[in-house]
Amino acid sequence: MSIDFSLSPELEEIRLRVRAFIDDVVKPGEARIHDERLEETDRDAYIGVLLGMRKEAFDAGLWLPHMTAEWGGMGLGHVELAMVQAEAARSYYGPWVLNCQAPDEGNMHTLLHWATDEQQQKYLKPLCEGRAWSCFAMTEPEVAGSDPTLIRTNAYQDGEEWVINGHKWFISNAHRANFAILIARTEEDPDVPQAANTAFIVDIPSPGWNEVRQIETMHGSTGHSEIVIEDLRVHESQMLGGRGQGHLLGQYRLGPARLAHCMRWIAQAETALDMMVERSLNRYAHGSLLAEKQGIQWMIADSTMELYQAKLMVLHAAYRIDSGQDFKSEVSMAKHFVANMLNRVIDRSIQVHGALGYSTDTPLAHMYQHARWARFADGADEVHQMRIAQRAIAAWKDTGSTNGATGSLPI
Repeated sequence: MSIDFSLSPELEEIRLRVRAFIDDVVKPGEARIHDERLEETDRDAYIGVLLGMRKEAFDAGLWLPHMTAEWGGMGLGHVELAMVQAEAARSYYGPWVLNCQAPDEGNMHTLLHWATDEQQQKYLKPLCEGRAWSCFAMTEPEVAGSDPTLIRTNAYQDGEEWVINGHKWFISNAHRANFAILIARTEEDPDVPQAANTAFIVDIPSPGWNEVRQIETMHGSTGHSEIVIEDLRVHESQMLGGRGQGHLLGQYRLGPARLAHCMRWIAQAETALDMMVERSLNRYAHGSLLAEKQGIQWMIADSTMELYQAKLMVLHAAYRIDSGQDFKSEVSMAKHFVANMLNRVIDRSIQVHGALGYSTDTPLAHMYQHARWARFADGADEVHQMRIAQRAIAAWKDTGSTNGATGSLPI
């Protein structure tokens, strides 16, 4: 029997250490930041709390769970990473404190796989050491972000340099990043549309890289920048991967990154479900506790079942990555399902809390603002549904069965 959902004693010890660290270090640090409004009132103290938590994570051996020991990490596979991310994301700053947050985590994987030795020393090393920030600049306002073959930002070669012009937006982390992985069109007549783009590493600041604004979203005005690129020159040594490999690089990056998002979303959904149950056991109305009312029980039951489904999907997709199997379909299905599950569970928790849930006295309102983004980040729901359907149809055409599109599981 090879199917085993238990953790080894060593990995269970890691999971419990992460949980204890989040409870004993990160959550108290977050409470201080919130209670004393440090981000607005005392910037130095705010930075001090954040960096102090990071140092404690490093000292505790809970640094870079997704990277190899060679780069100072814990060397965990994706199944193992799932438990760490799910524990860390029970707090707002948890993934950042452990240095496994988006978009840096995905960029670390990308640099580890695609970068030259020189590029790794210049960009990956400080990222792993927590001395740098990064961003991934692909999305554009003029074309659909879910179809990178439409990218208009273009680059042409001028001697040993590439000259880049274009327009990017919703570039997460760009405002504070030290460098960007920028996707630009370099091939005008490629053999296939997916071979038109190339990735470049851009130092920030650089002449020609112009941040127009941080776009205000449902959860505030920070974190996602609009960038205008005008005659930006980068040396050919700044190309990441081969010419025309930008689409392949982006897809390589997005698969595991999507699943890492799902791991963190599971933690948020479980937090919302915990709050829902606790509220139902402490709120009395119309002759009984909310927990005794069928309508509330159904919301708890639906959320519990959906969270169970989400955990199984993420673990199976992570297993396929770790075992070297094709994982595109499984990650796509997990990303779609978990993102929607997250929105539903938080929404139900708000409903059970009533006006309190709608207020900012609990974290639910803030969680809900962030959760809505999940349904189009790293691929809109509809794009994933289209690909899932195409794979199911292709599987049936090839084998007379859709089993290959539903996880290739032995049942």
